[in-house]
Amino acid sequence: MTIFLGLTGSIGMGKSTTAQFFRDAGIPVHDSDATVHRLYETEAVALIENAFPGTTSEKGVDRTELGKHVVGNDQEMKKLENIIHPLVRREELKFRKTQTAAQNPVAVLDIPLLFETAGEKRVDAIVVVTAPAEIQRERVLKRDGMTVEKFESILARQIPDEQKRASADFIIDTSKGFEATKADVLDIIRIVESGNWSRDKNNHA
Repeated sequence: MTIFLGLTGSIGMGKSTTAQFFRDAGIPVHDSDATVHRLYETEAVALIENAFPGTTSEKGVDRTELGKHVVGNDQEMKKLENIIHPLVRREELKFRKTQTAAQNPVAVLDIPLLFETAGEKRVDAIVVVTAPAEIQRERVLKRDGMTVEKFESILARQIPDEQKRASADFIIDTSKGFEATKADVLDIIRIVESGNWSRDKNNHA
């Protein structure tokens, strides 16, 4: 039986780095964000152009143009999610079937909006990455094209970090540095593979 870990965390919390540490440890990871990027260059292009005219080109979806339509507009964002989420879910299902067939003991579903999309129902345990709010803000505002307004708009659509941590089976504080984060990842793998854990009790990385 494959144990599927749901890896999540708010923007800027270090989820991508943590996912890479799982990969480095030999754990298969399904990256929802990477799946979206791929869809934006393939089958989602026509669907998005139909819903948001002028947001695509021969190269695929123009994320900047699309952002002008959806960022800060809940109704338009919902329209986009109704296009993308089913396609991502389909790819996730393929990944799950592959890992189960291969009898891999542990696999990771990297889902940024895990709680926001009821993804906790599709995993066996939840790993939440976190960091102090000031570090989160500093990380995000360093990103190209990021503004305070955009950051706050993204945060407003995400369940608060405190609430995510309260619902987690495992918590990784990425503010402690790469080595500590990597050690936490290895501890989680060891605990899960040992079977010495339960969703009914507090687990520690």
